[in-house]
Amino acid sequence: MPKHGADAVRAHVTTGTDVVVVGAGPVGLMLAGELRLGGADVIVLDQLDAPTTESRASTLHARTMEILDQRGLLDEIGTPPDEPMGHFGGHPLDLRLPGPYPGQWKVPQTRTEVVLGAWAVRLGAEVRRGHRVTGLEQHPDRAVVEAAGPGGVPVRITAPYVVGCDGEGSTVRRLAGIEFPGTDARRELIRADIDGIDIRGRRFERLPHGLAIAARRGDGVTRVMVHEFGRTPRAAEASFADIVDAWRNVTGEDLSAGTPLWVNAFGDVSRQAECYRHGGVFLAGDAAHAQMPIGGQALNLGLQDAVNLGWKLAAAARGRAPARLLDSYHEERHEVGRQVLSNIRAQARLLLGGPEVTGLRQVIGELLPYDGVRARLAGMISGLDIRYGGALTDAGRPGSGPHRLAGSRLPPVSLRLRAAPGGSVTYGVEADGSSVSTAVLLRGARGMLLVTADEEERRDLLTVAARPWSRSVDVMTAFRPAGGAADGLAGGALDGVDAVLVRPDGYVAWAGTSAAGLEAALATWFARDTRLAQSVRATPATPKTTAPGSRGGPTDRHSSPTGSYIGSHIVRRENMGKLTGKTALVTGASRGMGRATAERLAREGALVAVHYATGADAAAEVVERIERDGGRAFAVQAELGAPGGVHELFLGLEQGLKERTGSTELNILVNNAGVMGGVAAEDTTPEQFDRIFAVNAKAPFFIVQRALTNIPDGGRIVNISSGLTRFANPDEIAYAMSKGAVEMLALHFAKLLGPRNITINSVAPGITRNSNPVFDIPEAVTAMAGLSTFNRVGEPEDVADVIAFLVSDDARWVTGSFVDASGGTLLG
Repeated sequence: MPKHGADAVRAHVTTGTDVVVVGAGPVGLMLAGELRLGGADVIVLDQLDAPTTESRASTLHARTMEILDQRGLLDEIGTPPDEPMGHFGGHPLDLRLPGPYPGQWKVPQTRTEVVLGAWAVRLGAEVRRGHRVTGLEQHPDRAVVEAAGPGGVPVRITAPYVVGCDGEGSTVRRLAGIEFPGTDARRELIRADIDGIDIRGRRFERLPHGLAIAARRGDGVTRVMVHEFGRTPRAAEASFADIVDAWRNVTGEDLSAGTPLWVNAFGDVSRQAECYRHGGVFLAGDAAHAQMPIGGQALNLGLQDAVNLGWKLAAAARGRAPARLLDSYHEERHEVGRQVLSNIRAQARLLLGGPEVTGLRQVIGELLPYDGVRARLAGMISGLDIRYGGALTDAGRPGSGPHRLAGSRLPPVSLRLRAAPGGSVTYGVEADGSSVSTAVLLRGARGMLLVTADEEERRDLLTVAARPWSRSVDVMTAFRPAGGAADGLAGGALDGVDAVLVRPDGYVAWAGTSAAGLEAALATWFARDTRLAQSVRATPATPKTTAPGSRGGPTDRHSSPTGSYIGSHIVRRENMGKLTGKTALVTGASRGMGRATAERLAREGALVAVHYATGADAAAEVVERIERDGGRAFAVQAELGAPGGVHELFLGLEQGLKERTGSTELNILVNNAGVMGGVAAEDTTPEQFDRIFAVNAKAPFFIVQRALTNIPDGGRIVNISSGLTRFANPDEIAYAMSKGAVEMLALHFAKLLGPRNITINSVAPGITRNSNPVFDIPEAVTAMAGLSTFNRVGEPEDVADVIAFLVSDDARWVTGSFVDASGGTLLG
């Protein structure tokens, strides 16, 4: 039976989608378009029946212009007037920095909104106006948005994700219970667009009673802004009479004969959401941060929020997001927002302060002409200085030299594309040597691997490395622009790197030369195609010539960062080891058994943290060797046994893991670091005794204690003991005592950790070859070899293979054990 009257009104209109965006302003519409480019379905709700006619924000900065170019939207915006000069707290500031859009560009917000709205709808976004959000339910796998639609009809929309782009008074933020700490406005500016007045232009003119700004537009309308020193924000909405009175009080001029097109007031409020993500609810734009719109930074900050979030949320909605990708939105944009709000507070103080800021304004004015100061402030205001800390390089983190690109925007350069095995070229750009801008290559909002290596072998290696991510990443190869970049843009921007991995938002996720480093970055930011990851592919490559007797041998086989060359092919190695996908920490891994263990675990597929105390060069050599053989590793420095050493170890470990995996999870711990005694009992000092126990016993205990917050159920721990706990050497009593403590550590921790299926075992090597000069004496080696039933000394690899077994799933039923790896020393 059909419903009538009140029953019909109460009936819910229920729909489902991937993402609900609340707010159809520029930020919400930008986000909707980004989501559609990523393949996510989106419904945009807005309480207004029609777009606002108030053009509150009129400035687009350089980075936003670059983003609009990346999406092909500048033609629709037209050719807006550009202005090289901006300001910092009312002081003139030259905003021109290297790039295609120096300065600032004047585009009314109404025009920006029309362009973004038409673009989002063309891409398939559904925009529903006249819908006021009234409720929000969060469930583990979805959210439900309730709204009052046209005529008051209740609407329910179910989606995995909801984004509040609904302004400073965000309903979504309130319903999600997200805190919004900060300060309310203490000062205000009243502004209006007024037709029919003829007053002179004023640029941040400070007068005895306040600040006055006036600028006449090309259509004859004049925008005026005024602040009366000491005036606190009014409680009610500003009226035309308010701005007429304030303008008269400050300038003595009368505006009453004009016709106001719109009037509003804004203050120096400064608030930032405690978190930009709460489960499946996200915030962007003014819903995430409220600030005084000085210099147009507010709108630009919000649009850039949307571009950062859009591709990540689309990947999650389509099941293509790697671990913690969505968390990176808060991590990246909250920090950017914090910095922008900080500089806006400083500007508000300079701009709206009374006589008390005169001295400060004078100092700032004297500093601004210095180019370093000017460039720093211009980069901050324009958004060109943004660098995200999660980007990777071969060295592990952004730095100087060839790694300066990581985390920053891809420089806007022109390149000549060329064909490459497995590569792809989109948007009608042919790989025939024609010139193309990097902005055009980002039109599809997909990841992009730009391979610029000169050597064909390197190009092939990097191209093959990216194949398991082909669903999300386009591979293109390009000639570097001769003599730098074309069109007068940043010359030499890509020098020193063989490839650059670019995210869909135009920021560099990785830059370098190592295929292993590239794979780590790909796994951090994009989901691999499991069908490709499980296959072994061969791609023609330039054969490598090897001399007779060399490691390559007559079959011309040698290792590469992503596979092995056999004959004239690269054979891709995927999931070949028992530890693929695991992470491991090996202490004391710069030499000896630690080094052999790190290399062995890496060959089995683990990402290995190579710990060292003082041998930085040796640790770097271990990492390089692992990567050269197709593995993944990074170095971590810490002085174990010293105060704070364990804390320092885990600071470096967690940062390295997070940069490469998006998580601080540690699956395998090998406590190998130790110091020998070599002193007779009667000559051992308390200091020597304390040092031996601090490194050999105390450090492993507290490393295990600390690591248990990182190790998931099913983890593996191996502690290196010594055969000296079984056979005697009077010169190593203190050392043997410390190793006996290590064995007790494993025995008793095994009982504690059993319920979590974490195994912990002790491995006791015997006489094993290391860097001690005694192993260079043949007679000494022969004598030591005679102590083993195998009549040889141990090699580091002998012990490493035992450790590799204990940390694998094959040893899941072994815990609390003492494993003799001494080669049968002194069996009798």
